[in-house]
Amino acid sequence: MKTTFELVPGMLTTREEIAAAFGCGTFQGIEPAVAAKKVIVYSDPAAGEAFGYTFDGRAEDDEYGPLYLYTGYGKSGHQELKSRNRSLHDHAAAGRDVHLFVAHGKVPGSGQTQQRYIGQMVVDPITPYVTRTGIGEDKKKRTVLVFRLRPAPGTTPVWQEQDWLHAAADTTLEEIDVPSPPAIPSQTSVKTKNSEQFTVSQTVANVAGGPKTVNLREGLLVEAFKKHLVAAGHQHKTFQITIAGEPGALTPDLYDVTDHVLYEGKGLTTRHNIRLALGQLMDYRRHVEKFEGDGLRVAVLLPSEPSSDLKDLLASQGVHLVYQSETGFVGFPLAS
Repeated sequence: MKTTFELVPGMLTTREEIAAAFGCGTFQGIEPAVAAKKVIVYSDPAAGEAFGYTFDGRAEDDEYGPLYLYTGYGKSGHQELKSRNRSLHDHAAAGRDVHLFVAHGKVPGSGQTQQRYIGQMVVDPITPYVTRTGIGEDKKKRTVLVFRLRPAPGTTPVWQEQDWLHAAADTTLEEIDVPSPPAIPSQTSVKTKNSEQFTVSQTVANVAGGPKTVNLREGLLVEAFKKHLVAAGHQHKTFQITIAGEPGALTPDLYDVTDHVLYEGKGLTTRHNIRLALGQLMDYRRHVEKFEGDGLRVAVLLPSEPSSDLKDLLASQGVHLVYQSETGFVGFPLAS
């Protein structure tokens, strides 16, 4: 194994050179290099479309900084959090660095694909992945894992224009299974290089109880309410909404099929979270009504009772309120 091979963001190389340097394989999108303590990730959005990998690419920055979406391992059938997907998900706990490459044309005079190095990444510890619906190599619908990658602390990735997610051609609403809350990694920090530098991604990686805890609370709240719906004899599902001219997809938390109600859950009963839920519901409602029919009602799902003023805010916008109590869910079923 070579020890002098230096990874510099923006450099061009090949899978063979990377394998020779770090002792990993050359054929899969996720290649663990165990001895070198690395996980090599290869992204090829153009080629991936043939296997239902339409979610790869640079997404819009959020409050935690840059984000790259990467579809997990498995060309057909539902993807699961095991094998190579598990090695990527658990990289921090295993003490392995993640390095992201994207396909970048052919080696001059050869049919070999060049790999452009983006930089060192970490799997987002707050929401490591989301589930999406795609079409596999066997042309059958399946669930895929879309990992959320962020620049590692103290690093500066090199992006190009073509790295951004491709815009959707049409606006569509597709029924998907409601995923359980994503697994929350036990680690609260990642290996840091060049510690004199500080980036917003470090805040994400080192979070001990903030957004990670809120994310878990929200997931558990939605799961509890799903069970409550089933016990009440209600059917539920959710949707994957793609918007023409925009990349990515929107995924509402929960749709009560029986009562024609769209729910958005939040892990904290605060004004900030309730205002976020309001905006999301207004956005989702237009599209869900277009496909599921008029008369859709919307509701915010909370872990506890909000203040009187926040109740008034929701009522003034025609939004219902359901919140969890010691005995169940107050506000369900919705008033006519």
